[in-house]
Amino acid sequence: MAGSWPAACWRRTAKTARDHPVSGPFIANARMYAVAPEAEAAWQILIAHSAEDAGIALHYEAYPAPRPLEALWRRPDLGMVQMCGYPIALGMAEVIPIAAIVPALPWAGGRPAYRTDLIVRADSPFRTLADTFGHRLGWTVAHSHSGFNALRHHLLAHFTARGAPLYASVAANLVTARKVLDSVLDGSIDIGPLDAYWHALIAMYRPELASCIRVVDSTALAPAPAFVAAPSLPEASVAALKAACARAHRQPWFRPLGEALLLERLLPVTHAGYAPTRAWEQEAIAAFYPLPA
Repeated sequence: MAGSWPAACWRRTAKTARDHPVSGPFIANARMYAVAPEAEAAWQILIAHSAEDAGIALHYEAYPAPRPLEALWRRPDLGMVQMCGYPIALGMAEVIPIAAIVPALPWAGGRPAYRTDLIVRADSPFRTLADTFGHRLGWTVAHSHSGFNALRHHLLAHFTARGAPLYASVAANLVTARKVLDSVLDGSIDIGPLDAYWHALIAMYRPELASCIRVVDSTALAPAPAFVAAPSLPEASVAALKAACARAHRQPWFRPLGEALLLERLLPVTHAGYAPTRAWEQEAIAAFYPLPA
């Protein structure tokens, strides 16, 4: 787990993209925010337009949950694949960040940023985060920012003040945002972390689900996930994709896709932009709080 397993271990155990030659076309994927088939279709079109504008052929490869994202991110044929910023900062896979997501949501403020909503059932008695202490918490996976690292950082001050675990039980490794949502709805957990951009998308595409949950708190903003490529993608192709993503919001095809994806634009980023996620991790480790609990 990221909390107790040093980032260097991630790097030593991960096979890098340079270890394997690419024998076929480079792939694209938007699994992280493919909240519904309609959303994935919009992502696929957006990626296709961006790749065409860059003069690069990419093959969209579906990668449905619960297949492990870490296996996808370590592939040598990544051309334009969504990846969480925390594993980028951890060096969990050798990738080149291309462009980050800028949600078209008020709390993002036009920045490539996102946050985590802490959700409970709409009919639950909990009104504040503190009301949930002593009950049941869930989280996704230890290399997730929105589903683990942001949650841990947000709970840290409360843990420090109490000097003891905040929750009576914890359901770890729920893997996906959808599993967190379903676990809150079926009563398996009382509170869980939900990527706020994912939350906004599911509320648009599946409002009947979103209407059954309520946000009791939200974390601070952090660097948003990015599309990444493997180091085996030629440098010129990486530069072309970055440029195409940077101007995508000005293209005539972007507006309907932006509306379908609550997306303001894509903004080129580098590894350095994800350093804050490591700072949050290190603060928690220094306080002897490796896992949200």
